[in-house]
Amino acid sequence: MTKKSNKILIKLSRVFFMILGSILAAMALEIFLIPNNIIDGGITGISIMASHLTSIQLGVFIVVLNLPFVIIGYRQIGKTFALSTIFSVICFSIGVTLLHPVSGVTQDTLLATIFGGIILGVGVGLIIRNGGSLDGTEIVAILLEKKSAFSIGEIVMFINFFILGISGFLFGWDRAMYSLIAYFIAFKTIDITVEGLEESKAVIIVSDKNSDISKAIMDRLGRGITLLDGKGAYSGYETDVIYVVISRLEVAKLKNIVSDFDEHALITITSVEGTGKKYAKKAIH
Repeated sequence: MTKKSNKILIKLSRVFFMILGSILAAMALEIFLIPNNIIDGGITGISIMASHLTSIQLGVFIVVLNLPFVIIGYRQIGKTFALSTIFSVICFSIGVTLLHPVSGVTQDTLLATIFGGIILGVGVGLIIRNGGSLDGTEIVAILLEKKSAFSIGEIVMFINFFILGISGFLFGWDRAMYSLIAYFIAFKTIDITVEGLEESKAVIIVSDKNSDISKAIMDRLGRGITLLDGKGAYSGYETDVIYVVISRLEVAKLKNIVSDFDEHALITITSVEGTGKKYAKKAIH
């Protein structure tokens, strides 16, 4: 396969998954959440409340309210992101419009909250993973993050708490609380969808038993080990520091391995992003 063909295939794959993500997000809203007066956060949540008050189709509000933020994103963040976002928003709008006549599959509020949150999270996660977005509040958060002490996630969460709070006056406080549960479920599902169950973790281990621990990690986990030179600033004591990258499913097993040799070992675990995930899948010797 030529380099050009590979690029086309990657682009088509991204388009497919953005369409799939939009369909899943639309299903979550129209089949699970909205029939039970449970809303999403962000522009989608505002659109649901506006549609409820005006009887104008939800899809119209989703496009109209997101458009100004997409334009801002085009100018401040980048052309590719803006085009991917507007494409996803249009697909999402079409999806909720087509699915609107479909009746909800359950009147059990808790079931609707759980399954709606999971499906919504998977849908939005697929879109984010492929370079798009479904909500203008994320663009606002990206821009505000540069001028504030808060992270993007904290800004988005604050905006959504405010929106979900307003929904309590419209749909009742019990529905607002269910909406909050759905939001947290979707938030965690997005994280899993974007990062994958095999999200990588970088682990640093400081121990007097570093030789035994290193060998055990390589034997039991099949992971390569990098030994770093370490020196205590106060004591001047020199020792090797173990650095290894593992999947998050292996974290518990690694802790058990370390405790077998040194219960007092210092273990530091951080998430690995970007190319580090490829590093995690290779044994480094």
